[in-house]
Order: sequence, then C-alpha cells, then structure tokens
Amino acid sequence: MNIGQAAKQSGLSAKMIRYYEQIGLLPEPERTNAGYRIYHDQDLQRLGIIQQARLLGFSSEQMKDLLTLWQNKNRQSSDVKKLAESHIEWLQAKIAEMQRMVEILQQSVDQCAGNEQAECHILNHIEQGNE
Repeated sequence: MNIGQAAKQSGLSAKMIRYYEQIGLLPEPERTNAGYRIYHDQDLQRLGIIQQARLLGFSSEQMKDLLTLWQNKNRQSSDVKKLAESHIEWLQAKIAEMQRMVEILQQSVDQCAGNEQAECHILNHIEQGNE
C-alpha cells in the first residue's frame, strides 16, 4: 500500500509517517520504480505501536526501545517492565510538577481582585517569578 493508504488505515497523517521514518521509528520503506513508498502489514503494526506509545507519553527514544523489544522475540518481559516503570516514574514526577504549578497559580488567582483596577497579582507574580 502507498503512504496515503497507510495513513488512512493507521489514522496518522502522511506527514507524521514521514516524520517517524525520519527519526528512525519506522524503517525506510520499500519504493516502487517511480519512488513511491510501499508499506506492509508489519509497518501498520509498528505505526499502531508508535501511536499508542505516543498517547501514553513515551518519548521518541523510549519508543525506539519499545519497538526494539517488540521485534525481539527473545526479549525478556523484565526489560519491557523496566521501561514502563521508568516511564511511570517520569509521569508521576511530571504530575507532581504540574500540581505544584496549579497550586502556585491558584494562590495568585485567589489574591487577584478580579475587578476593573489595573493592579493584578497574577501578572505581578509572573513578572517577579516568585512562588
């Protein structure tokens, strides 16, 4: 199938497919004599894994590791588990960081009069960079 058909079946844009090829998540596809890309079922499987991993917030490097493990039939599930656990730790740290941002912003919002006056504690806080 060509890139348009692969895009339609995978739910990704042709531009994203080309990007995944460029960064090494998808191998360079076969080409027709006219230079058009040719995709196979395994490419679609790979795109599905990439898409799901992206939805779970995995980085491109982590996706490369996941795809390597997926292709390796001699892999150990412990390697996959370590990768997933590492990602969970990163996600939890990110959640904590974002929660702290919410708390800081909420404090500024709570101190904002929210009236017609120009004085704004939110902007003052952002300008000063204070917590």
